[in-house]
Amino acid sequence: MLFENNKLFTIGQFAAMHEINKKTLMWYDEIGLLKPACIKENGYRYYSYQQSSALEIILMLRELDVSLDTIKEFMEHRTISNFENILQNELTELEHKIAHMKSIHKILSSHQQDMKMIRSLDLSEIQLIKKTGHYLVTVDTDISLSLEKDVDKLISETKKYQLHRLHDASYGSMIPVENLYQNRFNEYTALYIELPYPVSKKGLHFQPAGTYLRAFCKGSWDKIPNRYKDILEYANKHNLTFCGYAYEKGINEIVVDKIDDYITQIEIQVK
Repeated sequence: MLFENNKLFTIGQFAAMHEINKKTLMWYDEIGLLKPACIKENGYRYYSYQQSSALEIILMLRELDVSLDTIKEFMEHRTISNFENILQNELTELEHKIAHMKSIHKILSSHQQDMKMIRSLDLSEIQLIKKTGHYLVTVDTDISLSLEKDVDKLISETKKYQLHRLHDASYGSMIPVENLYQNRFNEYTALYIELPYPVSKKGLHFQPAGTYLRAFCKGSWDKIPNRYKDILEYANKHNLTFCGYAYEKGINEIVVDKIDDYITQIEIQVK
């Protein structure tokens, strides 16, 4: 629809034209974001058709959650460069949100698969599986520090990779295979975080693709050394040789209240 250049609209007409509330226009007037074209003697506000583009820009930026201060500053200095800067900032923020939502989707899907697996799990079973490669953030453990201190280091590390909290990714512990062969089952060397979408591969530990032995241990962590003895006996019986690390992680901690029900998954690469 075309309007005469000098045509004025009441605040109600202008609001209806842009499908917003009259109170929104009154508020924009109050904060100096969009003033009426004129206010007549009766106190009524009137807007010109030329103001439609300005209002649409404001509404678009508000929909993008751009702050009112930023919008006001832009409306006072409407240039291509300033608009490009706003768009670039919003695109960057949106990309971060999309990446985070993708990681949440992956985490939820992983938890769902874990729950399905747990329902039919034979905890005594030891099996060989195929795994794809994964990049892990690792934090060296220090025997002079408490577990809480090591976990604090791990949490601090997550902040470098745009994770909002520790549970935005899978995490666990690592023990070198040579320690297993020497019956040093409690000598862990690192904690790890498995990133859903690594921002950068530089400095990350790569858990290689290949065949892995997978086993489970139910109960407190002090039961794990005996489970490793079972694993080594199984490997010896089936002529399996391990390499790299044993990767441990809890798979049901979200749904258990007692440590006796805790299930640790153990995966070790087979040569």
